Amino acid sequence: MNQLINIFEKANRIFLDKEKNLILSGVSERTLCGSLMQYIQKEIKTTKYNRYYVDVEYNRNNGKIKTIINKEKEVIPINCDIIVHSRGEIIEKDNLIAIEMKKSTARKKEKIKDKNRLIALSKEKYDDVWSYDGKSFPEHVCGYRLGIYYEIDDRKRQLLIEYYSQGILHYGKEVKF
Repeated sequence: MNQLINIFEKANRIFLDKEKNLILSGVSERTLCGSLMQYIQKEIKTTKYNRYYVDVEYNRNNGKIKTIINKEKEVIPINCDIIVHSRGEIIEKDNLIAIEMKKSTARKKEKIKDKNRLIALSKEKYDDVWSYDGKSFPEHVCGYRLGIYYEIDDRKRQLLIEYYSQGILHYGKEVKF
């Protein structure tokens, strides 16, 4: 997990440095995700994870719509703002990083929804049952090594970044830009 955090933080520092005017211009979350995605992709290519892809709003799992199971045991279709994954090419460990981005002005309900999605995605398994057999993908998506909640407050020129792993929030921090 630490190496993935380091990759993300290096890409994020470059993103904040080079795209400060874009961030402060008030563009949509989707535009910011597309820009950040490029910096993450560049950093990934210099690591042992160089066979992985970085995609914005990717919602497929072996041709089917990606789903998770929430705390109430409901099946929820998902697409994360940014994911780092193998697009099914590395079955042993397809999913590495899931990122959910929000602007600070978003409704609290939407922020909580994103955080709960990261909890579900970063769990190793559901109800101690893992349907992965090493040859095919599980029915529901989980097992991301790292979930990142990324909240932008352009008025304060500040980010809130939270890191999730194994279904729990490990720590959060504020970053000025």
